[in-house]
Amino acid sequence: MSLIKSISGIRGTIGGPVGEGLTPLDIVKFTSAYATFIRRESQKKSNVIVVGRDARLSGRMVLNMVVGTLTGMGFDVVNIGLATTPTTELAVVGEDACGGIIITASHNPKQWNALKLLNERGEFLTDAQGKEVLRIAEAEDFDYADVEHLGREQKNYTYLRRHIDAVLALPLVDVEAIRRADFTVAVDAVNSVGGVAIPKLLEALGVKQIEKLYCDPTGNFGHTPEPIPENLTGISRFMKQGKADVGFVVDPDVDRLAIVMENGEFFVEEYTLVAVADYVLNHTPGATVSNLSSSRALRDVTEAHGCSYTAAAVGEVNVTTEMRRTGAVIGGEGNGGVIYPELHYGRDALVGVALFLSLLARSGKKVSELKATYPQYSIAKTKLELNPSMDVDAILKAVEKHYANERLTTIDGVKIDFDDSWVHLRKSNTEPIIRIYSEAHTMQRAEELGEEVKKIVLSLC
Repeated sequence: MSLIKSISGIRGTIGGPVGEGLTPLDIVKFTSAYATFIRRESQKKSNVIVVGRDARLSGRMVLNMVVGTLTGMGFDVVNIGLATTPTTELAVVGEDACGGIIITASHNPKQWNALKLLNERGEFLTDAQGKEVLRIAEAEDFDYADVEHLGREQKNYTYLRRHIDAVLALPLVDVEAIRRADFTVAVDAVNSVGGVAIPKLLEALGVKQIEKLYCDPTGNFGHTPEPIPENLTGISRFMKQGKADVGFVVDPDVDRLAIVMENGEFFVEEYTLVAVADYVLNHTPGATVSNLSSSRALRDVTEAHGCSYTAAAVGEVNVTTEMRRTGAVIGGEGNGGVIYPELHYGRDALVGVALFLSLLARSGKKVSELKATYPQYSIAKTKLELNPSMDVDAILKAVEKHYANERLTTIDGVKIDFDDSWVHLRKSNTEPIIRIYSEAHTMQRAEELGEEVKKIVLSLC
């Protein structure tokens, strides 16, 4: 059993002893701590907190406990039911709420669930704010409302429709071009809420032929839910039969988008953001942002448009903070997370689908032909397991010193930029390991580079 407390929220496996999994007592404790934090810190006069969930088997149980705890803390709850993460983020703003909780463990397997915590802008808490919630939980520093001041629950299941309407209203979403293109689109939604959201979006965009794979929102995931190639053999086989123009895959909470080309090969998650950014920059030039572990292709495409690119520390909240600072018109993460501020500051697979189909329709190209127009890179990922007694920070400092003559970025571990490649080393928050990401023009070179740096780190240890 596992319970992980991080900038991404409170995540754990369902059941087991208190404090070792995400048990009912843990759910109550961390929800109470979050409510206490919001009560103390929110600038909103609102007394409303929005709650939504993905289709996980444990989702209804966790939702009931979260709603009960929040009303017990004196908050009114708007329960939006089955909802994507970006839909819940938009609902916080739509309800003028002081916060929100998304019940989802994102790409984790079905035995996991989590509480993702939002501020009054419908964005994730910062690292410092998350730590304060954890401090309150550890100290059990909260008081519940008396019977005269209990909160109330209101159910509002209209927000997916509102989300889709907001996407269709974006100037760069070309509904007419998509309709004229007469695409056949395959969708793999891993039997979660995306199985409802993505087909409804496609229908609204004028797509008439939708091939559904794992689109029944039962929570019994049809395959390992992280949308990476090794987990997506089913849709790959389907696409190789020539039955669709493009395939879209989303994770259980629909904030990540992977694309499968018409030939069954993968567009690669990194290139979801690259393609969408290229389309956006072609019409609205401006700055872009991604995290340090994302492909250099975004930088190349941005500079080709005469615009500036900036890298942020890993973590959605770090990317959105840098996007606000630079006034970026598009940004996100290389895991298929597209953040389009014209709609909201959050990873959103729905807006990713709409913008990508607009690009595809206007280009007149096949997806594989479109992919060939972008700079070609491959990313390799490995890790270095350490003795728990080792000082990871000291090791990273030694790496920094060893590569002092190269271009270094140290806002999140150490990133070493070479002329045609890079390596990023960062420590895990939960394990005694160093994660090593490397990118080059071929996978062979990326893997070799990662192993070379790994050997150097071992020698420094």
